[in-house]
Amino acid sequence: MTQNSPPDDDRLQRFERIFSDCYDPLVAYHLRRVANRGDVDDLVAETFLVAWRRLDDVPAGSEALPWLYAVARNTLANHRRREDRRTALTEQLRAVPRSQPSSTSPEATALTAAAWNELPDRDREVLALIAWEGLDVDQVAVALNCSRNAVRIRLHRARRRFERLLRSEPALATPLGAAHEGGSA
Repeated sequence: MTQNSPPDDDRLQRFERIFSDCYDPLVAYHLRRVANRGDVDDLVAETFLVAWRRLDDVPAGSEALPWLYAVARNTLANHRRREDRRTALTEQLRAVPRSQPSSTSPEATALTAAAWNELPDRDREVLALIAWEGLDVDQVAVALNCSRNAVRIRLHRARRRFERLLRSEPALATPLGAAHEGGSA
């Protein structure tokens, strides 16, 4: 165990040296590029997190700062993309009416809720992201950290299960069945 201590101590000391030498220039870099001081702190922290994780890649001496500027530039680009997505989603939410009147009977609503509650969490999540949150397949893929194809498959299966549960409800199945048979009962 003592054999591992010196390299770990050396790594820590090296990182601390890089941090103390480069912190102020990185803060200044971000202050010139973003308006919110809280974002600056987060961006500098993300930059140093990358430096810690990739410490062996950080050049020695005065070459560390330009390397960190490259990391900071990438971190800032990711931050801007997140902000753009957040702004777009906020605009979408503003466009959605605050309340939508329902023409569904209380009984049908209760049966739909019962079928919804019987769905596995995984199915409810993909359906809710599409129907309630208004996300498209690409956005759901990001939210669920999976491929677009996986989202399509999950969505298809979830819809099928939900429809099956709705049809299995006796009170709901009869009126739907009668309507499809021409309404003669």
